[in-house]
Amino acid sequence: MVAHGLATRVISSGVWVGSTSTGLGADTAPWWHSERVSPSTALLTDHYELTMLQAALAAGTAQRRAVFELFPRRLPEGRRYGVVAGVGRALDAFESFRFDDEVLGVLDEGRVVDEATLAWLADYEFTGDIWGYAEGETYFPYSPLVVVESTFAEAVLLETLLLSIYNHDSAIASAASRMTFAAGDRPCIEMGSRRTHEEAAVASARAAYVAGFASSSNLAARQRHGVPTAGTSAHSFTLLHDTEADAFRAQVDSLGRGTTLLVDTYDIAEAVRLGVEIAGTELGAVRIDSGDLGALARQVRDQLDDLGARDTRIVVTSDLDEHAIASLASAPVDAYGVGTQLVTGSGHPTCGFVYKLVAREGGDGAMVSVAKKSKDKASVGGRKFALRRRDRHGTAEAEVVGIGSAPEDDGDDRSLLVPLVEDGEVVGREPLEAARARHADSRAELPLAAQMMSRGEPVIKTIHLGG
Repeated sequence: MVAHGLATRVISSGVWVGSTSTGLGADTAPWWHSERVSPSTALLTDHYELTMLQAALAAGTAQRRAVFELFPRRLPEGRRYGVVAGVGRALDAFESFRFDDEVLGVLDEGRVVDEATLAWLADYEFTGDIWGYAEGETYFPYSPLVVVESTFAEAVLLETLLLSIYNHDSAIASAASRMTFAAGDRPCIEMGSRRTHEEAAVASARAAYVAGFASSSNLAARQRHGVPTAGTSAHSFTLLHDTEADAFRAQVDSLGRGTTLLVDTYDIAEAVRLGVEIAGTELGAVRIDSGDLGALARQVRDQLDDLGARDTRIVVTSDLDEHAIASLASAPVDAYGVGTQLVTGSGHPTCGFVYKLVAREGGDGAMVSVAKKSKDKASVGGRKFALRRRDRHGTAEAEVVGIGSAPEDDGDDRSLLVPLVEDGEVVGREPLEAARARHADSRAELPLAAQMMSRGEPVIKTIHLGG
């Protein structure tokens, strides 16, 4: 039971459905949001966040002003840039971060913290400010991706929640960005739902869309975030029918001639012939899901052209990553379907972001820079400001991080930190399309080396000033 005497809160019951969209690509509240409240996100955290709080409350240091920073010490090995994603999801989770009766009951029953801490948590409310890189922005080592300014007690509790969202979504977006770079003007379709946790699948679809993917197979991503969805049939649909012709005819009759037929269940050449025979030259596309995709695409393109289906597109799938996509650049492929490699970050399923205290209130009331000095895990103390230094042609030259004050803009530079939360209220929410457009712009200003799929160092250096 919750400790006697704790303040109670009345929360209307309801099922969480997350953000949805009233228009393509917009993270907005559903129409029934006013009648239903999302479950608390306060328990999506580590036990030690609360035991630190208890000890700080007892020591009288919990209310000291503090600055926390979420940042990467390095890029994943071999990567030349990273992509910030999950900002909108983090803001949603922040708004639901509360210690209601159910959450307090769990903490009390498990004796996670003492009664004095439970009483403090019952009245928890974040009153500070949060700054951060906007969603879709590119980042580099030591970029101050999130800056949280509040009391120690209020800010320390957000560590695990922010890290879990940013680390996952940014890893997916970073992989997706490399894939869409490699694909050029050819669209990429996210289709990894069956290869990851069901909630990670939704977040992955959203992050991939930010980084340039055209659509997803995941319908929850459509509902919550307005991500366009696409899909037609799997091999099981063909195997269900007595003949491949029966399967194709059923699909075309139901979904129209513009549908995409999966042609590698049996014999590809025969399937292509049947597809054009049944759907006519208006057949929308064929999908190849196995074999030497480059060679098969050339054969299928020649066959389609010979049959008069010159506008029928070729979609390829089958464990594609950015390297496989790049290798198909000269093949007559019109679109790529990407699953496993996307939702696992193409070998880097996390970004290695950390959340560290970088400044705190001293005994005299002034702010004091603090930093971890551990070998290989050092941090840089002080409240950070950041800008992207660019040359007169608009090409990025460096990530400039000012300690204690903003770096001077020479006229071609671009400030990177934007307000996300002011005085405890979310101010940084934006449509998903804005993040998608930002990513395209941010990536376009990087040096040409960013487009290379080979392993390499970050394409721009990080410079710290002041401190």
